[in-house]
Amino acid sequence: MAIILLLSVTIASAQIKNSKTETVKIYGNCGMCKTKIETAGNVKKLAKVDWDKDTKMATLTYDSSKTSQDEILKRIALAGYDSDKFLAPDATYDALHGCCQYDREAKVAVSTEMKMETTTENHANHANHSDATVAKQQVDNKLKVVFDTYFLLKDALVKTDGKVAATLAKDVLTALNAVKMDELAMDVHMIWMKEMKGLMADGKNISETQDIERQREIFIPFSKSMYELIKVAKYETPVYLQFCPMANDGKGANWLSKESAVKNPYYGSQMMTCGKTVETIQ
Repeated sequence: MAIILLLSVTIASAQIKNSKTETVKIYGNCGMCKTKIETAGNVKKLAKVDWDKDTKMATLTYDSSKTSQDEILKRIALAGYDSDKFLAPDATYDALHGCCQYDREAKVAVSTEMKMETTTENHANHANHSDATVAKQQVDNKLKVVFDTYFLLKDALVKTDGKVAATLAKDVLTALNAVKMDELAMDVHMIWMKEMKGLMADGKNISETQDIERQREIFIPFSKSMYELIKVAKYETPVYLQFCPMANDGKGANWLSKESAVKNPYYGSQMMTCGKTVETIQ
């Protein structure tokens, strides 16, 4: 077994640039857990996970210039498996097959960071805390740019300006690409992993057409994903989730706005005030 594991790690290291190898404990029970843990952690040419169901130890081999242990463990937590650093969401754990529901021993909640520090450590780490505060502000600013460009795109659709909307969709893509996933707070990171693919695809599709009706159609799922993100990341001022019952062929559709007054992006001047605020995010 040791030889097989060594060979596996050696092969993985050869395939991954700037490879770094670490061993961590990940909780699970069986062969099904092994498949799910490794599938969640593996990224082609970027990260490789080998998990042993008997020892509960996982060997992580990854490109340290592009990802980190935390990022791998967060993906695994999202799949339902605790490590000593991150807990899986309760709902995801509860959804695991009965044979996979291991005894939960990890103590640090997935959406929090360890804050148990002595007074001496607080003084010693004051500079590091300041650096962390600056880093968080930088991340928050990048997310704010994402939301601000979304609001500008929404305004272009309100004005029925397909050309400007296409340009602003490109700006949203640029803002999304500027955000580094591994720098996000854990709760934001979890949503980012779920919604990023859809946000990028929808933003790209809006940017590639000036057909206002097509843009408005794509804006429906785009707004849904943006809503999931802004709910956890928050914005500096209240944001209003608004709803038009006429949009989407009478099925209704939502959008986000910084203003409480309804300005409908799905119909513009045709039905500017059709809709209502259904939620305030603050």
